[in-house]
Amino acid sequence: QVQLVESGGGLVQAGGSLRLSCAASGRTFSAYTMGWFRQAPGKEREFVAAITWGGGRTYYADSVKGRFTISRDNAKNTVYLQMNSLKPEDTAIYYCAAALGATINAHDYDYWGQGTQVTVSS
Repeated sequence: QVQLVESGGGLVQAGGSLRLSCAASGRTFSAYTMGWFRQAPGKEREFVAAITWGGGRTYYADSVKGRFTISRDNAKNTVYLQMNSLKPEDTAIYYCAAALGATINAHDYDYWGQGTQVTVSS
């Protein structure tokens, strides 16, 4: 069982930065691929980034590649999403999730956090 709690969301101007954190409970955190997803009003949840259990592989949506960086600290049971050069279209609720196996498919993720709001003003 893994419980996830996101933090770090907020309001930022376009071009600014935010760092999201996701704290996990559970002794097997290091066994999971961790992902970030987002959902904007009226839109479906979409993949943002993922990192495998050892951090050896990372995956990004084309829309955030070069602007967002995912990382993890298994000693702290925490995964991060550094978001730079934010755009108004990045506005969404951001969720972290955990999956066994390397995947970017939301349906493969077994555990989800409650989400944190990110709002980018123009």
